[in-house]
Amino acid sequence: MEHKFLKHIVFIALVGLTNFSGFAQSNRPNVLFIAVDDLRSELGHFENSTILTPNLDKLASEGVSFTNHFVQVPTCGASRAAFLTGKRPSRQAQLGNNIMQDEFHQTPESETPETFIHHLKRNGYHTVGIGKISHSADGYVYGYEEEVSSQRELPYSWDELLFDHGKWGTGWNAFFAYADGENRQSMQKQVKPYEAGDVDDLGYPDGLTTQLAIKKLRELKNSSQPFFLGVGLFKPHLPFTAPQKYWDLYVEDQIPLAKNPTVPQNVARQSLLESGEFNGYQLGEEKAGLDHQLSDAYAKKIKHAYYAAASYSDAQIGLILDELEALELDQNTIVIVWGDHGWHLGEQQIWGKHTLFENALNSALIFKIPGSKVSKIDNSIVESVDIYPTIMELLGVKNPTDLDGESFASLLKSKEAQAGNIAYSYYHNGISMRTDRYRLTKYFRGAEPTIELYDHNTDPLESVNIAGENPKIVAELMPLLEEGNTGLYEKK
Repeated sequence: MEHKFLKHIVFIALVGLTNFSGFAQSNRPNVLFIAVDDLRSELGHFENSTILTPNLDKLASEGVSFTNHFVQVPTCGASRAAFLTGKRPSRQAQLGNNIMQDEFHQTPESETPETFIHHLKRNGYHTVGIGKISHSADGYVYGYEEEVSSQRELPYSWDELLFDHGKWGTGWNAFFAYADGENRQSMQKQVKPYEAGDVDDLGYPDGLTTQLAIKKLRELKNSSQPFFLGVGLFKPHLPFTAPQKYWDLYVEDQIPLAKNPTVPQNVARQSLLESGEFNGYQLGEEKAGLDHQLSDAYAKKIKHAYYAAASYSDAQIGLILDELEALELDQNTIVIVWGDHGWHLGEQQIWGKHTLFENALNSALIFKIPGSKVSKIDNSIVESVDIYPTIMELLGVKNPTDLDGESFASLLKSKEAQAGNIAYSYYHNGISMRTDRYRLTKYFRGAEPTIELYDHNTDPLESVNIAGENPKIVAELMPLLEEGNTGLYEKK
């Protein structure tokens, strides 16, 4: 979100860009959208990174990769709901994983589209979903240990909704899959949080999803309609499972530990996370917690596992992009890769998401526009809610009138970054605001301190809350933070 004094300038700059990429109305580009679960903003093409993502690096070299993309909520379902609707959470229910499962499929179709995908469908796009795009692993409403239902989580968005459960039988079983066909539920959590499988790429569900996507691209090649193809990959979400060959890409001893492995100074315990999801994999050799750190050896093993899982997803993305190019669809297809939130890999003594710190809120975002000459790593601050209006502007489709996000299409044609933007995020009874320099977080709770301030010029790791000794900075920033209070909390 931009400062108010920038809004008028940005609006003028964007006038006339409705057909921004030069696409004729009769030849609207397709959209290939790839959602990657728990893919934090650590990619091979970023400075000082040790993770290996060669296919995402290649995509970034042909487009725009954002280092400062922030999600609205650091949990899967709520983050995806905000992204899909272009709306910030305004009710407590919208901070929960089950917001779409509980509400979307029960809401009658109305003039307001349920998602931007629904809006594209209404505007002539053939929409296909494969894998986890909304919160459900396969797009249908049912519990982790229940039979697959016929009720779609997004009943109006998809022309086609596809998934290959493989030997795991259901989408949720596949989501928590191990190579032998078991899953976290079937093993009653008596599993490790990682696995190096003696299998090829098809030995885990994301390989099956990739093959479905390739098959569907071949079919869509001959479609008379433009298409939106959404592909949702599970890894690197827990459990961190991947074929052995992706583990073999790394030397575990050489994987660096978190640079800020201790609890931040001057914060309440309620701002942090006990790593419960991670510890729920009950055969893990060590448990994480705020009263102790994992051993260096085990911390490196878990980071190794996450990296291997991310490299596995990167390889699947490469296969899909190779097929897009082989079919010559890349010449008229916008490609977007999005991580639904970040993940703490030992930073702040946390292993997981569900915080209002940078590591949980900052996730991967790459756009590639066919025919564009712009290639850059962009440090402009953008938000997940901005993606909806950006896509619409690129495609020449009119936005609904009530979106909270603002298009950043101009950044995709400019070689420059844009200063002055703001990102808002919500969780733990708090609102966090990220500016170019600061993160300011306000919690609506009893436990003190309720205000946290981090200066990213001097403390990019968010190690020390400096709100107490900087009341003037807090006072200057607080009105901007309050603008992000969409009704979740009573304003004081």
